[in-house]
Amino acid sequence: MRKSILYTLCFCSFPTLADTSVTITGVSDYLFNGVSQTQEDPAIQASFDWAGDTGWYAGVWGSNVDFGEDTNIEFDGYVGYYTALNDVLNLDVGIAQYTYHGADVSSSYNYAEAYAKFNYGNTNLNFWYAWDYFGTGAGHSIVMLTHNFPVNESFSVDVGIDYSMSMDDDKWTWEGKDDDYIHWRVTGNYSVSGWDLSLGYEDTDLDTYGDSTILFTVGKTFSL
Repeated sequence: MRKSILYTLCFCSFPTLADTSVTITGVSDYLFNGVSQTQEDPAIQASFDWAGDTGWYAGVWGSNVDFGEDTNIEFDGYVGYYTALNDVLNLDVGIAQYTYHGADVSSSYNYAEAYAKFNYGNTNLNFWYAWDYFGTGAGHSIVMLTHNFPVNESFSVDVGIDYSMSMDDDKWTWEGKDDDYIHWRVTGNYSVSGWDLSLGYEDTDLDTYGDSTILFTVGKTFSL
């Protein structure tokens, strides 16, 4: 469920030749749209990404999680296609598969999700749809709007807001009653000596699951 990995991969310029990379990241909390996947504990995450010169890309991503019943690993795969619609507007479409491991029930959470993302300069409008969200059979959608404010070559500020909605509230709700919620964030990003650092504030309008959080992230990408 790591949306930011897909966002980072899809809205960078593709090289003239195929490119592969490995990214290692440490986070103070693994947040999925403002909701902790590690019971507010830190996580170590890694990805392997390939981007071709025709717009196709693929990758895998993993993280520790903690769902309270021995599910402790998330492992995802994704494939997509990125293209310029015109001089200023770009489109990215793809599909991701999320899998969970560690307990007998873990695989019952597995699900797939399709996405479409539009990029205009430093602004992004992204859509996700899952037809079997978290293995419950519920339809689920996410709409996200983000904007990046560059300050200089090393520092920028991201702001974002997203809306998550269950289309089958008899199969999936948050906190047993909400079929939708809003998540927002403000993040400062700093790059130094090949390291990517970020410090941000995230919150939701949920009562319990999505408490306000200060999130720290440190990562490094290695080109292969």
